[in-house]
Amino acid sequence: MVLDLDALTPSVAWVDDKIEIIDQTRLPERLDIVELSSVDAVVDAIYRLAVRGAPAIGACGALGVVVGLDERCPRDTIEARAALADLVEIIGSARPTAVNLRWSVERVGNAAAGGSTPSEIRSRALAEALMLIDEDRVACERIGEAGRRELTGLSNIMTHCNTGRLTTAGWGTALGVVYAKAAAGEPVSVMASETRPLLQGARLTVWELDDAGIEVTLMPDSSSAAAMAAGKVDAVIVGADRIVANGDTANKIGTFTHAVNARYAGIPFYVAASAATFDPSIATGDDIPIELRPSLEMTQWRGRQTAPENAATWNPAFDVTPAELITAIITEAGILRPPFDQSIRSMLGSD
Repeated sequence: MVLDLDALTPSVAWVDDKIEIIDQTRLPERLDIVELSSVDAVVDAIYRLAVRGAPAIGACGALGVVVGLDERCPRDTIEARAALADLVEIIGSARPTAVNLRWSVERVGNAAAGGSTPSEIRSRALAEALMLIDEDRVACERIGEAGRRELTGLSNIMTHCNTGRLTTAGWGTALGVVYAKAAAGEPVSVMASETRPLLQGARLTVWELDDAGIEVTLMPDSSSAAAMAAGKVDAVIVGADRIVANGDTANKIGTFTHAVNARYAGIPFYVAASAATFDPSIATGDDIPIELRPSLEMTQWRGRQTAPENAATWNPAFDVTPAELITAIITEAGILRPPFDQSIRSMLGSD
């Protein structure tokens, strides 16, 4: 199978001094490309999940710093550096759990701050943002190949949420492994869970795998234990929004359940993520900030009431999978294995 990433619309792109994104809230009904030409538009797109996935929101946020500089038109270097600091804080706070967003905007801000004029600061910011996007694409390729080798002989893959080309600058993280297996001519099929309440698995993962010609079956979130017991799953691969020093991993709500089920069934459970997703400043998953989403995401679906309007809700966007439930972490630097506190330190060069 030949998979040509360049022939497909990217999730985030820089076109004519504006950001263009695929509006993921519109899929699968239609493929809409939206321009983001203001900081408010960037923050809104990230918050309402028009652009989503840790690497993709990092890329969008990085380019958003450039958009913000263009919007503010600082008159001198002092104003430009003050604008940089403000933009890093505003954009970096749009969603709290995914570490890539804060990391990306801070990296762009730090790179740009050394400019000696507003024009040079802007040029440095754009160059750093585009470099970050190129690095993510390469990282996806390496993650995919490392995962393909790790999963030799395993063809029935279960995944949760969406971790493919819609969430990164490349083929993705967990789905990058699937694409790598398909490109190598290895048999592969995917069991994709719905991913409630916003159905990223149903709307996005099924859409993009079908678009790529890869066999995919949609299943309810609550059916993973049954699917494993029925022999439909050889391995589970998920992405991550933050991985802390001991290997505890924050990912889309429901991931923890699949990990528990996999452990009971004796099925390997993998996390696929780039180095930018690791946050060694946090010791354990207990200290990861978990974003709570609006009640309307649970009580309504696209304007239609699905629960009583006054229903009490608890709507965390993420949960934390303990490191002891993770078989290995697939990265662009290779496969990290337990004890994760040691393998993560080694990968990050902090031994």
